[in-house]
Amino acid sequence: MSISCVERLAADIDQLSLNDQLWLIEHLAHRIRHATLRIPHIPESDLTAMANDPDIQQELRQIETEFVTTESDGLDRLP
Repeated sequence: MSISCVERLAADIDQLSLNDQLWLIEHLAHRIRHATLRIPHIPESDLTAMANDPDIQQELRQIETEFVTTESDGLDRLP
């Protein structure tokens, strides 16, 4: 019976110290996050077009109206 690659890796990982196992988990988590959470590049021209789109401007005005009460929460706006 042949041992699968994953089983072989698991056996090898068992031989590592707890610190090395933790490092490996963090390293793998970082690689997975980096590979799956990539933010696509949006060209500046697309952003400009969106900012100038009347429908988007209307939506932003509506959102601002809905959240106007939160402006009185005592927090300063960012510059």
